[in-house]
Amino acid sequence: MYQKRTIKDIAAKHIMLTLTLLVSLLIVVIAWGLFMRSRPILSENSLRQLLFSVKWHPTQGEFGFAPFILGTVYVTLVSIILAVPLALFSAIFLAEYAPKRLRSGFKPILDLLAGISPVIFGAFGVLVVVPFVKDFLLPIVNYASRFIPILGTSNFTGFGIFSAGIILAMMIFPIMTQVAEEVIHSIPKEARDSSLALGATRWETIKYVVLKKARPGIIAAVILGLARAFGETIAVLMVVGNVVQIPKSIFDAAYTLPALIANNYGEMMSIPRYDSALLLAALILLIVTVFFNVLAWLILSKVEKAYV
Repeated sequence: MYQKRTIKDIAAKHIMLTLTLLVSLLIVVIAWGLFMRSRPILSENSLRQLLFSVKWHPTQGEFGFAPFILGTVYVTLVSIILAVPLALFSAIFLAEYAPKRLRSGFKPILDLLAGISPVIFGAFGVLVVVPFVKDFLLPIVNYASRFIPILGTSNFTGFGIFSAGIILAMMIFPIMTQVAEEVIHSIPKEARDSSLALGATRWETIKYVVLKKARPGIIAAVILGLARAFGETIAVLMVVGNVVQIPKSIFDAAYTLPALIANNYGEMMSIPRYDSALLLAALILLIVTVFFNVLAWLILSKVEKAYV
């Protein structure tokens, strides 16, 4: 009887190990498949030429990803700049100031925001954010451009990097707040008590003790938000403008890598190397997203070990 139970235990262990390895290898299989489908365009063009060329003329065999990479980077940076202060101060409030009942009430709301479909955010962007930016911010920016010419937005229609950045900031805010709040809340109570006993105020304790110890975890939260923002597709596609150009202002229309893939894959596949170029864009997105997620995981693991 004991031997039979031991055999079942060993079999269950190996089955679960095999399933875990299969799931873990999925990312490798996806990357390998994208790489193999990207080889045709890589064999005809150098990676440097593909990444830094600004010419995107598929019918002429020119596949320059620079406008799409810059569009993705600009939208992501705008969203991070808008979301980080809101997420950080919200996390501080929930972890340090909010009563337990209020803190428990906000958590489901953050989960709900994190679970809303991206297309809902995109629709909200088209119906609310774009008109707000066009009708309210545009006159202010155009007036400021008299003194700061770089802000000129004569062709601005509301669809562009800034509108997409606002929508992305709304989408990454919940995950950044949740991770940062958990990290701040995990700082030992003794660290706070020691600071308060030395005469520091509550805010000084948070600023110089709590946030200092929580800094690696907060950075990890920002990186997770960055990874989510970098790969977002539908919501950005609906408000970014989808114009192939090098943006000169955060108010210009742009075109991101995810939007390029979503808009064009399955279309114009008769053009030589077009599908290979789009799958190379998917491979670039995968590599960047995996890098950011692994980096955030490593930082959070270090933070967790520090306070166990």
